[in-house]
Amino acid sequence: MAKLGYSAIPTHPGDVLKDELESRGISQRAFAQSVGMSYSVLNEILNAHRALTTNTALLFEAALGLPADALMAIQTKYNLQAARKDKDTISWMDSIRRAVAVL
Repeated sequence: MAKLGYSAIPTHPGDVLKDELESRGISQRAFAQSVGMSYSVLNEILNAHRALTTNTALLFEAALGLPADALMAIQTKYNLQAARKDKDTISWMDSIRRAVAVL
């Protein structure tokens, strides 16, 4: 997958957001409170336990100036890499490839 621009370990947008908050010296609790987001939701995003949604990407864009479309592109790439490693997805794709091969 390296030839397609994928690293061995996918980057979640939460990694980028966590680094941004840390570089600005903003605590997770203070940020969550200032934007009206629950601390637990923010923490789950920052620790890659929750996907970034379009609404939360727009929230980060408004609050931090990070482009929402760039954050969503990172999330999409992360989702694709995770799906490519999922055993059920791999099996399903193999079944489709076999079915299409006989056409």
